[in-house]
Amino acid sequence: MGKYIGDRGFYSWVLKVMIPIVIQQGITNFVGLLDNIMVGQVGTEQMSGVAITNQLLFIFQLCIFGCLSGAGIFCAQYFGKGDQEKVRSVFRYKVITTGIITILAMGVFWFFREPLIRLFLTDTGSGGDLEATLGYGKTYLEVMMVGLIPFAIVQMYSSTMRETGETAIPMKASTLAVLVNMCFNYILIFGKFGAPKLGVAGAAIATVISRFAELAFILIYAKVRRDKFPYLTGVYRTMRVPLELAKEVTIKGMPLMVNELMWSLGTTLIVQCYSTRGLDAVAAYNISSTVNNFFSMAVLAMGTAISIMVGQELGAGEFEQAVDTNRKMMAFGAVLCLGAAVLLAISAPFFPRIYNTTEEIRTLARNLLWLDATFLTARGLYNSCYFTLRSGGKTMLTFLFDSVSLWVLNLSTAFILAHFTGIPLIGMYAVVQIVDALKTGVGLYLVKKGIWINNLT
Repeated sequence: MGKYIGDRGFYSWVLKVMIPIVIQQGITNFVGLLDNIMVGQVGTEQMSGVAITNQLLFIFQLCIFGCLSGAGIFCAQYFGKGDQEKVRSVFRYKVITTGIITILAMGVFWFFREPLIRLFLTDTGSGGDLEATLGYGKTYLEVMMVGLIPFAIVQMYSSTMRETGETAIPMKASTLAVLVNMCFNYILIFGKFGAPKLGVAGAAIATVISRFAELAFILIYAKVRRDKFPYLTGVYRTMRVPLELAKEVTIKGMPLMVNELMWSLGTTLIVQCYSTRGLDAVAAYNISSTVNNFFSMAVLAMGTAISIMVGQELGAGEFEQAVDTNRKMMAFGAVLCLGAAVLLAISAPFFPRIYNTTEEIRTLARNLLWLDATFLTARGLYNSCYFTLRSGGKTMLTFLFDSVSLWVLNLSTAFILAHFTGIPLIGMYAVVQIVDALKTGVGLYLVKKGIWINNLT
């Protein structure tokens, strides 16, 4: 057992990296939960329209994340090596690629917003106004498009700061953003303090304002404290990236970006399969996924911490230390996820009751949350395996392990159950989660083999 448990210094190091990430994600998810509840108070159609649009925006967000993550592997390792000029070049690479993705996404969302939203609207005769839901979704998306640019820039800066060991500043910026979002949500959704009652449009406007506030904080801090970020000095004097470095980052990073695109698209199509069970299924899944995200902070934080800490040790050539760190972090993450799963299971009956919706939707959401709690620990281990493989640059393997398996196993299972059986939402969701959990064993095997132990610098 000793090889799975670290000393006090180890956990102090882990928590120093993790706590700001957990706080950032915790505040973000908590305000996301409040945002969801506030919109849910207006009505089921409004809540469902926003949920569908957020599922589409999720694809864009994951594409940005994948693009930055591929470059981030090099950023963490070059920083571990002490090569600031290479870190600066990688940052420029991020600027170019995130700009291209953002422009493409805005075009797709503008010209295809209605058919994309209609994919999730199925008339099962169970109630709910589908045309109203479509209208609310379109309104929300049209406003949210304005926020894509500040979102992309913030992620570009925040990811680089985290990869170079500065996790507190992105946390503070995110804290400011969610507080701004929460305040303006209350004012604009419900028309408080003399403001117009804007409902869904108010929720979108509040989110866009919060993203510009977050961007302003990041840029001002980076300018004032230039001494903390030497790689940002002169970074915009040229956008030239050395060809060999660009090729290397692209070759290693492209599978990650494609992976995030395919994974987010596959996940969205699975949700579309769930939506074939009617608007009640869309609303219940929205409630359960929002609450589940709040309790899954440890899953995402541990993966990010692994990519930073293990990546820096690999970059420094400390292979044995990287293996030891990774093993202990995965064990610690499993314990955290188990604790989160217990709390989620206990809380499952209470959260759906906050929403202004039908009893049938509340019951459905509660049962989905109990399934989420059952599989949370397995999902946490799977996530740790993914980030471990990625930290060593095994991006093609992570593409096969993550996205290809999602499409071949999870999505095909959901599609068959949705279109060739009459199984209800709960049954569909349970089977898909079981299939997903089986992949955890494969991930643990790949990590144990040590194929991820690699210095890219």
